[in-house]
Amino acid sequence: MRAVAVSAFGEQPQLMDLPQPEPGPGEVLVRLAAAGLNPVDWKLADGMFGDAVQAVFPLVMGTDGAGEVVAVGPGVRRFTVGDPVFGQFQRPERGGGSYCELAVADENSVAPAARSVTYATSAAVPTAGMTAYNLVEETRIGEGRRVLIVGATGGVGTFATQLAAGRGAEVIATARPSKAELMRTLGATETVDHTAGSVADQVLAAHPDGVDVLIDMTSGPEEFIELTRTVRDGGTAVSLIGSADADVLTEHNLRGFNFVNRPSPQLLDILAGHLDAGRLTVLVGREVPLEEAPEELAASRTGRAQGKTVLAI
Repeated sequence: MRAVAVSAFGEQPQLMDLPQPEPGPGEVLVRLAAAGLNPVDWKLADGMFGDAVQAVFPLVMGTDGAGEVVAVGPGVRRFTVGDPVFGQFQRPERGGGSYCELAVADENSVAPAARSVTYATSAAVPTAGMTAYNLVEETRIGEGRRVLIVGATGGVGTFATQLAAGRGAEVIATARPSKAELMRTLGATETVDHTAGSVADQVLAAHPDGVDVLIDMTSGPEEFIELTRTVRDGGTAVSLIGSADADVLTEHNLRGFNFVNRPSPQLLDILAGHLDAGRLTVLVGREVPLEEAPEELAASRTGRAQGKTVLAI
């Protein structure tokens, strides 16, 4: 089968011809129609997680995917051949990922795909969508809460904006002027141009009483602390990239933590339900063929990618 893989950590991704995998106990084999690109994909391939990840090479890249079950392993009860599914396929200890024609997944890492959208749309959802849903849950966002989302125009940010707004929250999203209208259509009450000066100063000028929740996708530790000025006493501040210091936040009477995602098939079911009900918009910037994955990953590394990129397989 065709697959995009690396022969060692730090090597350049290449299109390879690899043996077809076979499902083991509790696993399903899926003929993938699409795979979603995520920053974690190239970070894993570059070896950025160190000894925390044990990998077999060649390592097929990619986490998210969607397609049709073509075989099931012993003990599988949730799926049968022909079922449309979406979810997470990255299993470095087995050398497997989603940038390929056929991929194996644990049956608890996938769920029935939404019926109202394409496989390409479904493939763009799992990692970013589950991250956003868990963020909204863990920060206790609800009606009447004011939320500042920094990095709102990215994959996780666009989902978090919609989910928070759907719960009745007032969402302030950082966005360049060219993306401001888009973020408002996704549910943001207002936007802040992060290129026009201090985000904290702009937010406090408009809202002297501050916000209840800060969700920060992008800032380093010093920038993160600066942004916590916007959070009211007793509020919550969360970093997605490890910038939160819980002790410092406690000193400022804030609840804060570095977010760690907890994926589950139940979350995938919830997201599929949101898609079928029309409550979640998925922004797919580009669909490209599998063989163009190496170039798209290079663009992702340098920040040149625009919107969510999906591989059509």
